[in-house]
Amino acid sequence: MNTDNIIRAKYLIETSQPLEKAAQMMAGEQSCGTFVRVPGETDELREQFSAKVELIEELGTVPQPTLPGAKHAAANVPVQRAIVQLAWPFHNVGANLPNLMATVAGNLYELNPFSGLKLLDVEIPPAFADKYPGPQFGIEGTRKLTGVYNRPVIGTIIKPSVGLTPEATAAQTETLIEVGLDFLKDDELMGNPPHSPFEKRVKLVMDVINRYADKTGKKPMYAFNISGDVDDMLNMHDVVLNNGGTCVMVSINHVGLSGFSKLRQHAQLPIHGHRNFWGALSRSEVLGVDFQAYQKIWRLAGVDHLHTNGIRNKFCEADESVIKSIKSCLTPMLDGYPVMPVISSGQWAGQAVDTYNAINSTDVMYVCGGGIVAHPAGIAAGVRSVVQAWEAAIKGESLAAYAEKHIELKQAIEVYG
Repeated sequence: MNTDNIIRAKYLIETSQPLEKAAQMMAGEQSCGTFVRVPGETDELREQFSAKVELIEELGTVPQPTLPGAKHAAANVPVQRAIVQLAWPFHNVGANLPNLMATVAGNLYELNPFSGLKLLDVEIPPAFADKYPGPQFGIEGTRKLTGVYNRPVIGTIIKPSVGLTPEATAAQTETLIEVGLDFLKDDELMGNPPHSPFEKRVKLVMDVINRYADKTGKKPMYAFNISGDVDDMLNMHDVVLNNGGTCVMVSINHVGLSGFSKLRQHAQLPIHGHRNFWGALSRSEVLGVDFQAYQKIWRLAGVDHLHTNGIRNKFCEADESVIKSIKSCLTPMLDGYPVMPVISSGQWAGQAVDTYNAINSTDVMYVCGGGIVAHPAGIAAGVRSVVQAWEAAIKGESLAAYAEKHIELKQAIEVYG
């Protein structure tokens, strides 16, 4: 195979079958083979189109199968785990993201020799870059639109998640931007409900933001949730654009790759990628998709911002995994594809120094909910406390030492941590 035109995928597998046999079954199932040889499946065809097993790395055994339904090789045979790497010729797939995913993350999850299988990483040939342009704005474009440099873009989420009228949403927006926030977003549960019609909400919110921009010269970014059917998303994008908005948000897992790609072709605004449902894809150690592979696919599709969680979050993800996810977004792929990680989930000033020390970058969105709006001295103090925490991080000072000179940060530490 031409080394410039190879698709590679790396997996964690768990099986009681011989590892070589299990890996070959994966390769056959995901290329030109099936459980029996069929007419037309010539040696020449297999040579040209079969997936190849490039790596099998034994990891040891586990006491029992992790997932139900696996077919065991025989009684008392150990259940093994291993890393397996497969490779496919580009001409099996072409530059087609849905077919790429069907190839590297398709029926193999259901193969009965496996009591565990997880896609860990994927290597995408440069030919995909000819079709998929990647992020239109990314980190640089987001900084230009928000006017924020040399620190994270600080933001929050409109709460309650649902229930507010357009007027109440606009009023909350005014309060939040007046205290200096750079970024606001709809909750992913807020779409176009009867109690808050999308067009009216956009108009009232953008009236507030546009007046603020005229007054101050700074235009906060608001990510309106346009998740929906394809035509609806395109129309809602245009509503935001025509009202002077600078960002739209999409629940990427539910919109899907084809719907998202259509939006990316149409979009003139940054697309904020919300990954809700991510836990179903990733939470099991031996099932689903690792973020390393996941973020590459969505960056290629063209997402500008991508949620990663933050350290010491309210969810189940460990700090080590979070840091690895943030770094993966900041690592160039193909010809760049710069996506801005969105650090969220239970964040406040207290995680800033440790986050910066771990990732050594400020090219992130740092989105706090209660960590800003529940500050004991008010929302403005909440914003200042987060900015102060990142100042401490960038200057190499400890949070405690910096808090002695900055009252808002000190108050935040007393309340949150």
